[in-house]
Amino acid sequence: MQNLALKMPKAFDWPKVGEVVEGRVMKKSAKNLYIDLGIWGIGIVYGIEFINAQDIIKNLKIGTSVFAKIVEVQNESGFRELSLAEAKAQKSWDLIRELKKTNQAITTKILSVNRGGLIVEISGIAGFLPVSQLASEHYPRVEGGDKNKILEELSKFVGLEFKIRVLDFDVKENKLIVSERAAEEEHLKRAIERYKIGDIISGSVSGVVDWGVFVKWPSSAKAMEGKPMEEEMLEGLIHISELDWQLVENPADLVKVGDEVAAQIIDITNDRISLSLKRLKIDPWKTASELLEKGMLIEGLVKKFNPYGAFVEIVCHPNECLQGLCHIS
Repeated sequence: MQNLALKMPKAFDWPKVGEVVEGRVMKKSAKNLYIDLGIWGIGIVYGIEFINAQDIIKNLKIGTSVFAKIVEVQNESGFRELSLAEAKAQKSWDLIRELKKTNQAITTKILSVNRGGLIVEISGIAGFLPVSQLASEHYPRVEGGDKNKILEELSKFVGLEFKIRVLDFDVKENKLIVSERAAEEEHLKRAIERYKIGDIISGSVSGVVDWGVFVKWPSSAKAMEGKPMEEEMLEGLIHISELDWQLVENPADLVKVGDEVAAQIIDITNDRISLSLKRLKIDPWKTASELLEKGMLIEGLVKKFNPYGAFVEIVCHPNECLQGLCHIS
């Protein structure tokens, strides 16, 4: 009796409501699941908790170890009422909390899409991957920002696995935000460190949008390691204002996807690289003051009309032209 008494837990050691305990499945029926909790007695999953845990219960066998959350310490029948669904959710949120704390990247499958991004899952918890948090290789580049076309591009990712990091979460709101871009930051940081403002890169056009052109090129750091080029690419944006010294209305008029170009790095901010095409060309404005004077009569070609005037192109260098505004007044 003395040995038995030593094995029995003290009153304050008994599990409390909300605690997660571990036990083994001892019996399954059509409406109930009984779990052996050892010194804590026998637990039962029934009613709404049994219904909510069908996806878990169907895979359980007698003797299987399982985690459960205490819903009621002891009911009228002497059983400890348990919830498998709540225990699983708590364990999942604990995992998510740890992933956020350690900034660890994991691989997850894309389940579905909406106009704002992709739906993923971490240990049964649905998460949202915003379009803005996609890696450059997956970012949808659609002319005109057509939402239907963007959705069509995003739909191609359903079923694929992406490497992501937890960006933010709220257990009470059941909200989980993840980022693919953040998962590649460490790699990008090492690769980008090899470059500085003013460097010239050679790459190929990977995307053309209303506001500019995306260019990809292999990271020389990785290339020297002999790793596959497809996995070691950097990407930068040439803003529409950096495409040419002249007015550019549509980047697609200058380049197309697949074109080989040389560009100069003009800015590096975090994992974003800004490039310029026009800075590798002669700046016609530097010689304009030598060739043009106020009051001079010149000939030009009207390139565009708008509500406040016309843009006129004039030749001021053998290979370069300038555009000026002839105001409506």
